[in-house]
Amino acid sequence: MPSRWPLAGRESELQAFEWAWKSPRCQAVVIAGPAGVGKSRLAEEFLKHVVRSGWKGAQVTATAAAAAVPLSAIAHLIPAGVNLSDPVRGFAQVAQSLAGPRRDRRRAVLIDDLHLLDATSAVLLRQLLDTGMVRLICTVRSEEKASDAVAALTGGERTYRIDVMPFDHHQLERVLQAGLGGPVGRQTMHRLHAASKGNALYLYELVWGALRAGTLASDGEIWELAEGDLQASPKLSELVDARLAAAPPAARPVLELLALCEPLPLADAQKASSHQTLTALENAGLVQAATDQRRTVTTLAHPLYGEALRSGISSRRRRELLLNQIERTRAYGARRREDAVHLASWQLAATGTADSNLLIQAATLAHHTHDYPRVISLLRAVPAEHHTIASWFLLAETQMEIGASDKAEEALREAAAQAQTESEKLAVVSVNIMNAFWANSNTVQALAVLDEAAKELRDSVSHRALRINEGWIRTCSGRPAEGLELLENVEMSEAHSSDINPWVIGGAIKTLALTFRGRAEDAVTWSRRAHDIHLQLDSESVFYHPSFQRLTSVVALSEMGNLAEAKITGERVFAEMAVVEPFLGLYAAFWVARTEYIAGHIAEARRWYAEAATLMRQLNHTRVKGLVLSGLAATAAVLGDVRIAKRTVAEAATQSATGILPGEERLGEAWLFAAHGRLADARSVLKEAAAGASDAGHLVSEALLLTDLARLGGVEDVAPRLSELADCCQGRLTPIRARFVTCLGDGEPDQLLACSVELEHIGVELMAAEAAAQAGAIYHRLGDQRQATAATNRSAHLAARCEQAQTPLLASPEASAPLTKRELEIARLAGSGIPSKLIAEKLHLSVRTVDNHLQHAYAKLGVTTRQQLAQSLNRDSQVVGR
Repeated sequence: MPSRWPLAGRESELQAFEWAWKSPRCQAVVIAGPAGVGKSRLAEEFLKHVVRSGWKGAQVTATAAAAAVPLSAIAHLIPAGVNLSDPVRGFAQVAQSLAGPRRDRRRAVLIDDLHLLDATSAVLLRQLLDTGMVRLICTVRSEEKASDAVAALTGGERTYRIDVMPFDHHQLERVLQAGLGGPVGRQTMHRLHAASKGNALYLYELVWGALRAGTLASDGEIWELAEGDLQASPKLSELVDARLAAAPPAARPVLELLALCEPLPLADAQKASSHQTLTALENAGLVQAATDQRRTVTTLAHPLYGEALRSGISSRRRRELLLNQIERTRAYGARRREDAVHLASWQLAATGTADSNLLIQAATLAHHTHDYPRVISLLRAVPAEHHTIASWFLLAETQMEIGASDKAEEALREAAAQAQTESEKLAVVSVNIMNAFWANSNTVQALAVLDEAAKELRDSVSHRALRINEGWIRTCSGRPAEGLELLENVEMSEAHSSDINPWVIGGAIKTLALTFRGRAEDAVTWSRRAHDIHLQLDSESVFYHPSFQRLTSVVALSEMGNLAEAKITGERVFAEMAVVEPFLGLYAAFWVARTEYIAGHIAEARRWYAEAATLMRQLNHTRVKGLVLSGLAATAAVLGDVRIAKRTVAEAATQSATGILPGEERLGEAWLFAAHGRLADARSVLKEAAAGASDAGHLVSEALLLTDLARLGGVEDVAPRLSELADCCQGRLTPIRARFVTCLGDGEPDQLLACSVELEHIGVELMAAEAAAQAGAIYHRLGDQRQATAATNRSAHLAARCEQAQTPLLASPEASAPLTKRELEIARLAGSGIPSKLIAEKLHLSVRTVDNHLQHAYAKLGVTTRQQLAQSLNRDSQVVGR
């Protein structure tokens, strides 16, 4: 790992500096911010910038030691022979010497830690500023107080101040990607941001420590942190220890208490320390106070301080601090909702045990906030004989959520043994079905559980819930027509309090069922209504977060042609859920990836598929494994990364189709064939996949697969069916796909350009680029060079937004126009090393016909060998001819 990363995430600060420096009034630019935020690095970048523009640069580092000796910090700036025994005359000589005989030397002086500069140096620099030959670039710690002389040096209207804040999530993403040389998983970014709080120095050292420990690694797609605690580098540990060592001994008790029990009510913190000590700690940046629902709470200023403090607290001291805090909280009556969680957790940490009722109550509250590790630790501490059906049920739900399906089954067996009432039995059945279908990817098992329950359960409420369960199972296992028939009349407002969850899941999946059957507009309307109802339900009884309703609307919004809204919706759900409810985070990543694939933002789609793959592996969730890997392979192939695509296709082939998007599990296989020039094989795969989607009544997947089939040369095979789908599907996406395919078949360049504009308007930019490229190729053949150039330029402009995607339809008309569709197909196969005899067998042609097509291709491309043919095809990605 390099000693420093490329500068990233500070574009606004660089712009602010350029604006300030250009001002003729500017004498100094001060960069202010807390320690470790990256001020020095930014100042160095500013200095390099002005040196490139003609200024002479110099650098000064002010230190407490240098401040004890006047002028020692800037001694290297003072020319030899200058006599400073007379400061007035000496300072004038320094200014004259630095300015040069023509007074045209301009110097930019960087002063790091200006607040530590001695007063004499500050006075000399002030005089140099007044000559106009020197400007300053300074860094100061925002929490430090400078001397009067230093304050005077950079005071006034001619000093520009730039405040540098810790990195936000967006800046941190850019920094990590620049530093690690590749995309970083969003969960990893969240963890690193939470641990570093955006402090540049802490972030660097955390990443360095994780790399050294092997807990931060790339799978070839994205960088991810392994589960467990972050490993701090030795330097980071030293930095944190040094910060804490500055606190007075009297502050140690409150710091230790905060490390174990934060956030603390201010009153509790004041009982552990004096008001003066707390104020000093706050001024030193070690603790902070905030208002939380009309009360003031105190926390440590940085998460790393807590880790360092906890490592130094003995077991005896830890027990003492926790028991005292338990006493204080109970003395207040423990009235706050979170007090139960705190009391149970502190009691466990202090004594290893706690009251069972308190543990179950705390676990229930922790589940409500999606703190799943805490739920499991609390419930594991409950003796088996003290568990209730509700606690076993809670444990099963939580284990399922984190992907531990076997442990979920164990808890469900315990819950089933205690279930007595119809509603209790129904609740156990519902979670059992979810565990079998989602966690184990076993549709047969889920339906078997449902059938058994139908025989045992008697009342109408239970059978209605079972019908809803069957509806979402059918929808998500490749039978959306059957699923929609079961879910069509689901009204979440009618949910029975005995088991709300089937209704919640049924409501969300009904959005998918409507979409899959071509009713995207109805799906969007229903999804919004379902979300509103979900928000009004008893949240402690509901398994899934209300974001579940918004999540399933992503595919409906895509089919409506609202790709930008679909992406934003999916990204918001991911941001909310990836850490607290990773199951929803996985599906959010997948739907965003698919949306970006449709839009043609291939690198971004690949990034999201990789994100979904990471969560999928963490959760050991296989229900969408084939789809995720197929998408990852397809995007890699379109980007020309054939090695990764081949490896991923092989892994995807080990997965059986699960039916959520039937046929789309083969996209990677098809585009890998296309990347090798084997377009006939690619079309054969897509034709078979589209037929499967059609048999399942899955109109959304069928439309996508048919469109890709047309893009790989199968226009005649798909145009009639796509037109039929356009007539029966709501939304703009399928109709514009059908027009695109029709225009490809008709070969009318004006219509292709009009279609390109429509596609761009709804955000399908890669197909828009392909349509324009085809129009350019046809104009070129017709001899209309002006129109050909305009269409080609439009295609290039659109393709630039598609992140280096390589498809057969994207090509320069000059290079591709001479080749017919058959010539191009045979040329690609021959260029990849396949003998004429095998090509003839594959395409059901005679060897002579193959050789004739090859000779035509040689003549048109100006080549004489297969090696030259391959080079030409690689250089100019050929368009499929008419």
